[in-house]
Amino acid sequence: MSSTHDVIVVGLGGMGSAAAHHLSERGARVLGLERFGPVHDRGSSHGGSRITRQSYFEDPAYVPLLLRAYELYERLERDTGGDIATLCGGVMLGRPESRTVSGSRLSAERWGLPHEMLDAKEVRRRFPTLAPADDEVALYEARAGLLRPENTVAAHLRLAAGAGADLRFDEPVLRWEPYRDGVRVHTARSSYGAGQLVICPGAWAPRLLADLGVPFTIERQVMYWFQPVGGVGPFLPERHPVYIWEDADGVQVYGFPAIDGPGLGAKVAFFRKGTVCTPETIERTVRDDEVAAMADQAARLIPALPGRFVKAATCMYSNTRDEHFVIARHPEHPGSVTVACGFSGHGFKFAPVVGEILADLALTGTTRHPVDLFDPRRPSAAPAPSA
Repeated sequence: MSSTHDVIVVGLGGMGSAAAHHLSERGARVLGLERFGPVHDRGSSHGGSRITRQSYFEDPAYVPLLLRAYELYERLERDTGGDIATLCGGVMLGRPESRTVSGSRLSAERWGLPHEMLDAKEVRRRFPTLAPADDEVALYEARAGLLRPENTVAAHLRLAAGAGADLRFDEPVLRWEPYRDGVRVHTARSSYGAGQLVICPGAWAPRLLADLGVPFTIERQVMYWFQPVGGVGPFLPERHPVYIWEDADGVQVYGFPAIDGPGLGAKVAFFRKGTVCTPETIERTVRDDEVAAMADQAARLIPALPGRFVKAATCMYSNTRDEHFVIARHPEHPGSVTVACGFSGHGFKFAPVVGEILADLALTGTTRHPVDLFDPRRPSAAPAPSA
């Protein structure tokens, strides 16, 4: 068993790559283990784009972490020269009482974030691609935009390797266990020891963190690209914002500008309309009826969509009961194991600050960042009581 590392990071996707970067940057001897190749499309950190925003309808408690994530994304771009963030502005649309609008407004007002409230007429004037109903409004945030997940993961891996991290791909982790004053990790190839373990398992959380006491639900989600009627010109980032729209029935749709070239259309997807799966059983083929349902919903807000269907891709959400993250020292192994999981479909924008938090916890046992919301022992994350 090799024991030449200070910290083993399991999973090198969005969160694990960031953790490997921050740990190695601080001088830790890092071993990173990933079951697939670098920057793969089998988990949750792919698909070309993710929304980033600060007026956070999920909970105002996230805002300080978002402010730090924005700083770290800017630093990541400077350090690597990568194309990572495009702040094209964003609108959170729906009826005034909808969670998407009212929650975004609450966070913006509580933290003094720059924003504007727009009625439907003003939305249509500023963004002619969008056609909200007369009884709908929007919160507009100029600092919202999109992130490129593949470029983000690649940049974190590049910096981690440059700082000395030993990154090993196509090496699935089978199990881990406490060992002496640290941990031992068993893979399909070998066994490794270290004083600290950071587990960022994504959709593999139910397998690798079965003893955490948190029930995870893994869901298959689908992303779609449609070529708008009339072409992508009106959908370019300087003209078309990122958006999340909640209809009167509470169904949320999100989408992006056209960033992939003139023939590849604009991306749109349902938010939280997935089907339960596992990483082994997920159906990667997207059915015609799924494409039709997405096209029908998107056309209610964006008349130029669906136009022509271009492609679709699947990914996985790893959901907790309350849809908040789990970021903490493992309650059963607080001296040697740190976990980051259950990002519930809205976590990628936090990747660099999560990496910073994980480095704090693994190396010092504490962090200056507010993470109480992400305690695995919080009541709202526990299994539902039996009937």
